[in-house]
Amino acid sequence: MSVDPISLEVFKNLFASVAEEMGVTLQRASFSPNIRERLDFSCAIFDTEARMVAQAAHIPVHLGSMPASVEYAIRAFDTLNLGDVVVLNDPYRGGTHLPDITMVSPVYAGGKVAFYVASRAHHADVGGMSPGSLPLSTELYQEGLIIPPVLLKLSGWLNDGVMNLIIANSRAPEERIGDIEAQLAAQRVGEQRLLEMLVTHGTERVFEHAAALQDYSLRMTEAVIARIPDGVYTFSDALEGDGQAEFDIPISVMITVFGSQMIVDFTGSAPQVAGNVNAVTAIVRSATWYCVRLLAEDDVPVNHGCFQPVRVVVPEGSVINPYFPAAVAAGNTETGQRVVDVVLGALAQALPDKIPAASQGTMNNLTVGGMHQGKQFVYYETIAGGHGASAGRDGLCGRHSHMTNTRNTPVEALEYALPLRVWRYSLRDNSGGEGQQRGGDGIVREYEFLTDAIITLNSERRIRAPYGLHNGESGQPGENIILRESHSESVGGKHTTRMKTDEKLVIQTPGGGAWGKRR
Repeated sequence: MSVDPISLEVFKNLFASVAEEMGVTLQRASFSPNIRERLDFSCAIFDTEARMVAQAAHIPVHLGSMPASVEYAIRAFDTLNLGDVVVLNDPYRGGTHLPDITMVSPVYAGGKVAFYVASRAHHADVGGMSPGSLPLSTELYQEGLIIPPVLLKLSGWLNDGVMNLIIANSRAPEERIGDIEAQLAAQRVGEQRLLEMLVTHGTERVFEHAAALQDYSLRMTEAVIARIPDGVYTFSDALEGDGQAEFDIPISVMITVFGSQMIVDFTGSAPQVAGNVNAVTAIVRSATWYCVRLLAEDDVPVNHGCFQPVRVVVPEGSVINPYFPAAVAAGNTETGQRVVDVVLGALAQALPDKIPAASQGTMNNLTVGGMHQGKQFVYYETIAGGHGASAGRDGLCGRHSHMTNTRNTPVEALEYALPLRVWRYSLRDNSGGEGQQRGGDGIVREYEFLTDAIITLNSERRIRAPYGLHNGESGQPGENIILRESHSESVGGKHTTRMKTDEKLVIQTPGGGAWGKRR
């Protein structure tokens, strides 16, 4: 057998189509707006060594970190049998934060495991000290139910005990049942399509092309790195607090490029903090690999080969490699975005005409929960902002950027499913930085609460503005404002409070930085 460019392209698309169909199944069968409307999920295929073979174009922070979860899932059991499904969400076992639940299933061919399929979806609530499971926590135990690798299905039979345990720890049990069943359906579709591929093309031929795709991505990534001038490049930025207090939490990087290899060293970053912005290493690696892939001019298939030429160094006990059980709820969303900002800031020194200014640098997380008409409700969304400008064009306005790849929740879907009314949903005019190429504008989103509720905000870039490059201006920082009956208050980036009926919340997201000095 031989691999040629045509067959490699065919199999690249065959593998990717399996992951894409898994994603379509998950979206169409899901119950929560977060999965159905925002598409906060990811699907991928792995070989027997837990190396990624292919992914769908879903959430970067999920996909770069998922290999670690798959590895932990495989390691936890001597053998995974046909019909088994492992479920886990532990951030210290390859997860990101507790609401992101991962499922892993073996695909059998010829009486042995040939591949694994995996999906990860953000579930709106898995318990914890505040609705939405993204609290301003000080330890992991406060953030929700911790699921180590356990069997949700055994030889095709549902493990009712595990299912009931997950449901019992959610404030929205019916929604959890629907979303978990949707994720299981996606797993089945992935298994079936891969099995069809193995039967149609033969096991050896499929294996050969899976390995060839990884080699191809390795060579392409090495070529991308080889085009970066050899040298050492550094950059630092900081988070604005940990949810317990506002203070600078530095994240520093030193990138060493030599030939077709790269070392990305985060030594010098802050020690782990008391609050919830600690990020586990899977997130840091994922964000770093994402930045390197951005440099590719061609469409590099994302798989294990992309990761090999990049060595990521993260000091133990730091905010980007904390000791268990440090709180990590916002490390996935906020610290992951800051890692991107510092890696791109360093690479801008090596490739000044290729790297854009900083995008909004936050996911603007909002969780809402309460009682309405005798039933509990929970809601989670992230909100888009401005993109950083590049040498050739202005930044995009009102779009998600970098480690999030979701949609904004449509107003109609939000108001249909929840006791909320959206009074304003618009671009935040002139919030992008001014320059030769202008930064993109952020978003204004104003909610009215039709019942009492508890909200939690986890956001960044409320103090430190998204940076411009080459004398371009910074974008405007964001702002979170609560409109009470008697007064209004700006509440900072991380805040939790009880909202009363008819009170309003206004979230203004940051604009992107500009590129070049305004003429």
